[in-house]
Amino acid sequence: MPREIRDVVFVDGVRTPFGKAKGQYAETRADDLVIKCIRELLRRNPSLPPEKVEEVAIAATTQIGDQGLTIGRTAALLAGLPNTTPGYAIDRMCAGAMTAVTTLAAGIAFGSQDVVIAGGVEHMGRHPMGEGVDPNPRIISEKLVDPSALVMGSTAENLHDRYPTITKQRVDAFAVASQERAAKAYANDLIQPDLVPIATRSAELGWGFATTDEPMRPGTTMEDLAKLKTPFRPHGRVTAGNSAGINDGATACILTSAEAAAEFGLTPKMKLVSYGFVGVEPEVMGIGPVPATEKALKLAGLTIDDIQAFEVNEAFGVQVLAFLEHYGIADDDPRVNPYGGAIAYGHPLASSGIRLMNQLAKQFELRPEVRYGLTTMCVGLGMGGTVIWENPNFEGAAA
Repeated sequence: MPREIRDVVFVDGVRTPFGKAKGQYAETRADDLVIKCIRELLRRNPSLPPEKVEEVAIAATTQIGDQGLTIGRTAALLAGLPNTTPGYAIDRMCAGAMTAVTTLAAGIAFGSQDVVIAGGVEHMGRHPMGEGVDPNPRIISEKLVDPSALVMGSTAENLHDRYPTITKQRVDAFAVASQERAAKAYANDLIQPDLVPIATRSAELGWGFATTDEPMRPGTTMEDLAKLKTPFRPHGRVTAGNSAGINDGATACILTSAEAAAEFGLTPKMKLVSYGFVGVEPEVMGIGPVPATEKALKLAGLTIDDIQAFEVNEAFGVQVLAFLEHYGIADDDPRVNPYGGAIAYGHPLASSGIRLMNQLAKQFELRPEVRYGLTTMCVGLGMGGTVIWENPNFEGAAA
C-alpha cells in the first residue's frame, strides 16, 4: 500500500547552560542533564500529554557510565514518561543530536510515530572523547587514514593547509565576532528563554545553580588570541581561542507531525524540508558541511541562494570559514550565526545539533521575511550533516 510522506515540525527545543569540562557540572551526572531537558519540554508544553510521546532518542558520543545503558530509554523513565514509551541511544559523534532529530523525523514522515523527543548529552569532563575505545590498528597500519584523522585539532590544521587563504588572523577575527555576538544575544535575552537552569553540587562548595553558559569569554580581543599556543602543530593556526572548548551539556526537542501539532495545540517553530549526511576524507573532516549541504539542497530542490539563515557549528573557526568561502559568503555575513556559536557557548559534542536548531528557530521568529534556513556541522572521522528548515512565520507563506 503506498504511503504519503507527512510533514514534520520542530515544536520546541531546550538546552542546559553549557559548562566547561570539570567546571559547573563536575559533580553532576550526565543523564540528569538530559532528564532535566525532557522534563522542561513537558512543563513548557502542558497541552501535550506525556503518554503521547511515542519515542525518545538521546545521543552521546561516549556511551559509558552515566551516558550509557541505552540512555534514551533510561532518561525517558527517569524524566517521568510512562514505561510504555520506548527509547534508544544514538552515536554519530558531534552530529548525535542532529541524527536523533533526523532519524525520528523519518519515522514521523513514514507514519510510525506522531510525537517524539530527540536529544543529546555530553559530559566531556567525566567522559573525555575516546574514553574506553579500542580503535582497530588496521586503520593506521593499512593506511586507511592518516594518523592525524584521529585528532580533531589536527584535522583542522589540515583544513588550513587546503585553504591557504584562511589565515590565523581571519579565524581569530571570526572567533572574536562569535564572542561579541553571543554577548549581544545574552544582553538582548535571546538565548536565555531556551536555557534550563540546573541545580549543581560540589563536595567543596555545596549546592549551586547553573543559569548561564560557562565557556563564554566576552571582551576577547585579537591581541588575546594572538598569545595562545597552537597545540596541534608548531607555529600552527588552531588554538583554544578559535575553536570550541571541551564542554558538558545537554539538549532536547519535541518533533511532531503537522497533524499532531494541530491536535495538541502546539505551535511549530520550524518545518523540516530535507537533510543530508555525507562522508569525506577523515583527515579534513571540517569540510563535511559543504557536501552535506549540497546533498540537502539537491533533495529539497533548492540552491544556496534560497537559504537566508545559517547556523553553522563552530567546532573550529577554519571549518566555518571553509564553508563560507566555498559558497562565496563573507566571513561577517549577518545571516550566519548572528547570536554567536560554539566558539563562545561551547560544543558538548552529541548535544550541539539541537542548540543550532534552537538558534535557527530564533532567527525564524525574528525574521519573518526569511523562508529557508539550515543547520550544519562537521562530524568526527570525516563526515558532515545538514538539515534544511522552513520558517512557519514566513510572511509570504499564505501566498
